[in-house]
Amino acid sequence: MKEVIECQDVSFSYPASALPDSESQTGGALKHISCTIEDGSFVLLCGTSGCGKTTMTRLFNGLIPHYHEGTYTGSVYLDGKDTRNLSLFDISLKVGSVFQNPRSQFFNVDTTSELAFGPENHGMPEDIVRDRVKRVAAQLKLEPLLDRSIFSLSGGEKQKIACGSAAAIDPDVYVLDEPSSNLDAYAIADFRQLLFTLKSQGKTIIISEHRLYYLSGLFDRVLYLKDGEIEGDYTAEEFCGLSAKQRDDMGLRPLDLAGLSEVEGPPQRMNEAVWTIKNVSFAYKHEPETLHITETSFPSGSATAIIGHNGAGKSTFARCLCGLEKHFKGTVQDQSKNYSRKERLKLCYMVMQDVNHQLFTESVLDEILLSMRTEDKQRAREILQEMDLLSFEDCHPMGLSGGQKQRVAVASAIASGRPLILFDEPTSGLDLFHMRQVANVVNQVANAGRTALVVTHDPEFILRCCNYVLHLENGQIQESYSIEDSDGRKRLLKFFLSDMKKEVSTE
Repeated sequence: MKEVIECQDVSFSYPASALPDSESQTGGALKHISCTIEDGSFVLLCGTSGCGKTTMTRLFNGLIPHYHEGTYTGSVYLDGKDTRNLSLFDISLKVGSVFQNPRSQFFNVDTTSELAFGPENHGMPEDIVRDRVKRVAAQLKLEPLLDRSIFSLSGGEKQKIACGSAAAIDPDVYVLDEPSSNLDAYAIADFRQLLFTLKSQGKTIIISEHRLYYLSGLFDRVLYLKDGEIEGDYTAEEFCGLSAKQRDDMGLRPLDLAGLSEVEGPPQRMNEAVWTIKNVSFAYKHEPETLHITETSFPSGSATAIIGHNGAGKSTFARCLCGLEKHFKGTVQDQSKNYSRKERLKLCYMVMQDVNHQLFTESVLDEILLSMRTEDKQRAREILQEMDLLSFEDCHPMGLSGGQKQRVAVASAIASGRPLILFDEPTSGLDLFHMRQVANVVNQVANAGRTALVVTHDPEFILRCCNYVLHLENGQIQESYSIEDSDGRKRLLKFFLSDMKKEVSTE
């Protein structure tokens, strides 16, 4: 079979001064990588956070050495040509990319123009461009997102547009870095269908992922990275033949969500004390109403998951609850008091979906100290130790990998000591070990009598730390229920599993 990409003894390390997502201080460097990617193959890159997966994708799409600076030895060949001697434009004719943070690849302010950008930039005729946009929109079910402002989209909706933008170019090779990180169950099922279609067309697919369950039956090869090296090179049969414990020891997420019914949940924490929200309405400027909730409640001193599909209003609900949205209408109260917006700003702490917006200081330690009402370096270091971040205390937060930045933001939330903490997709980009670590932190928050609210698409995470579920759709509460019993757990898993159980269409 023809080799489309070949790495010959490639080593790469980022400069110490590198900026966002450099992974320079975190691992992410590669050591003596030699491998070939065959034409038409479907290759899964997996491993723990900071192992070098993202860096590997940057080798394949030419961002190294053309965009990311660093110490680079060895060679990467695309169709037999050294990528050093090819321009990024030339590489983009062959390789389409989806990045971990979709915002970093947008060039337009509206969705339709963004889908059309790649084909237009490659000089395709107008009728072909329109056809490409129409076809991709149908494949990924993007029609409701067409002609929308990029800035009005949820994180998951942005991710869908990013995937569509790559598919619209119709490259021979797809390089995808955590493409499902912000996608809901429906979108993941649609994305799986798209991957199946691309594979059946003979496309070469290289995908870096922590979520493995939706890729089962698609990949034919697995490269397992550890500390910047290829630790394992498996066929699909060999990888699927590993025991669940073996994959668990490797820090990998499960291949089958059905097994999550056996996950040990948190202690029972349901009590009579509740937070109550009434007469909620909210709309962004020049947009239709995003939230409309007559009344809902969730337990105090516990952990509640907020679930729903992309665009349901989950993140908006969390922001309104925290007091971050001035035009929110409604009341938020506990057993004894109705809290104003300004009071909620002091009462709540929110870990945002894009944590780059809330990292301000020159070091990880200073970031933790900043969130404390009274500086306590000993306690700050204890929290960093709990989050496996102590060795990075003197590093610049913006020099960390995406998953490590996420953990810094979570650590800051814990250090704040505030009674109501909201997490917006806190396990996005996290491996098995660090997902469990964040789950333990949420459990600590709830066990200490504080209230945690978690916006998430991660069922394993929910089962490990949450006691209650609020299901939001179209800005309204669809249902709410306890998951402290087997019926509630089954109800939750049904929501996440229903679409994955469908066989991939061969149409």
